[in-house]
Amino acid sequence: MIKIGLTGGIGSGKSTISNIIKNNKIPVIDADIISRTVLNKYPEIMNGIKLNFGKKFFDEYGNIKRRELGNFIFQDKDRKCKYEEIIMPYIKNDILSEMKKFSMQGNELCVLDAATLIENNFQKYVDDVILVWVNKNIQIERVKKRDNLTSEQVIMRINSQMLLDEKKKYADFILDNSNDIASTKDNLKIIFEKIITKHRGVKCLKEVYLGHTQH
Repeated sequence: MIKIGLTGGIGSGKSTISNIIKNNKIPVIDADIISRTVLNKYPEIMNGIKLNFGKKFFDEYGNIKRRELGNFIFQDKDRKCKYEEIIMPYIKNDILSEMKKFSMQGNELCVLDAATLIENNFQKYVDDVILVWVNKNIQIERVKKRDNLTSEQVIMRINSQMLLDEKKKYADFILDNSNDIASTKDNLKIIFEKIITKHRGVKCLKEVYLGHTQH
């Protein structure tokens, strides 16, 4: 099974690309969803959070106060590192389990959708990385409109992440999402053709293309 990493940054349109891929019947592993589900799935994570950050981030029913914890963690680099040290092994474990499941089901392709794929070194689990890229001005305007923020607020959020131009160094393919959706879909098609040809050969393009199999 060919494993493809999909990453981007705030306002790049990665979620839109992920939905296009899902709509073409290719299995997508959403790292963001997994990062939320593991909290309830593994009691060890909750215990680690209580031990390192205190019980104040849990309500009377034992449910985690996600917003409060998130605001607390991401204000401090050391707190963020400690949180990732607690939760990341479980996220990686579930991602690898999902990949194994899709492979055993006979899928030809699988996509790992992860905003922090490069930051967390997830690229070592995939065969190729696609970076959804836009220029910074478009990125700022999209986030301003979407989240009703000022330019200064958006720039602060962008700068808190690894910049898209920095991520280019780690990507195998760049998907420019600065133009209309039709252009983006055409470019995505070309990238998938290149990936499939690279790993399976030209003849397999007839068997696999964006989820449409001939088996």
